Amino acid sequence: MRDRTAMNFRSFFLTLLALGCTVPLSAQEATPPVAVEEAYSGPTVYRAEVLATYPHDASAFTQGLLWHDGALYESTGREGQSVVRKVDLASGEALQETAIPADQFGEGLALVGGDFVSLTWRDGVIHRWDADTLEHKTSRAEYPLEGWGLTTSDEGLVHSDGSAKLRILDPDTYEVRRTIDVTMNGRPLRRLNELEMIDGLVYANIWETAFIVAIDPADGVVKRLIDLRALAQSVPASGSDAVLNGIAWDADNRRMFVTGKLWPSLFEIRLVETDAEVR
Repeated sequence: MRDRTAMNFRSFFLTLLALGCTVPLSAQEATPPVAVEEAYSGPTVYRAEVLATYPHDASAFTQGLLWHDGALYESTGREGQSVVRKVDLASGEALQETAIPADQFGEGLALVGGDFVSLTWRDGVIHRWDADTLEHKTSRAEYPLEGWGLTTSDEGLVHSDGSAKLRILDPDTYEVRRTIDVTMNGRPLRRLNELEMIDGLVYANIWETAFIVAIDPADGVVKRLIDLRALAQSVPASGSDAVLNGIAWDADNRRMFVTGKLWPSLFEIRLVETDAEVR
């Protein structure tokens, strides 16, 4: 922009001289206007370095993923296929598994005390499971919001419904305590899907993309953008549904895991900061 502005000024100046016009001294000595680019205020952009690759059930329509007590826990979707299960990291095999009712479409998963809480997509049902046995404990029916992603914060459960809003829910009653409008560069960011709380930020898959964002729950501003396009392109999974979805955080060992719906692999990654900008 700066070079183009200067070139336009010089062209204008030369045109005046060619026409025999008198150019005032002030115009001859004037400094071309310079377009000042605003300082970058968008999210920091990261890429992923793969530290380890593990097997993952390629038939699993992954909706929720978390790390608890030395193991992965996963919730899956699709009617007749939705389960909550404990997964062995090394083999990808299910160590424990409980089916969600066959007429329901499972979604996000979160840990609350000694329980797991799982969402359903459009069925209006929230389930609670014993974290040790995965036995069903209670259900809340006729819930008025779609269920997409779920994680736990100090304020309560963090819930997404595919819109540009996150909601803080009471972990016992599931009533909405607070609504967060999510923005990136001042614009609403929609399709917020699977969630994970990491170091005070809410990490969210952006549905049908290979990007994860990290959101400040205080104001909804996206602080980080994680570009996983190279990783997603390396996965031998096909079909429009085989998208990045699933974030787990092992806080004790500071390990981050990601996978996708119908992916045959799960990855441990390290985030590497880049100089890229998103405007």
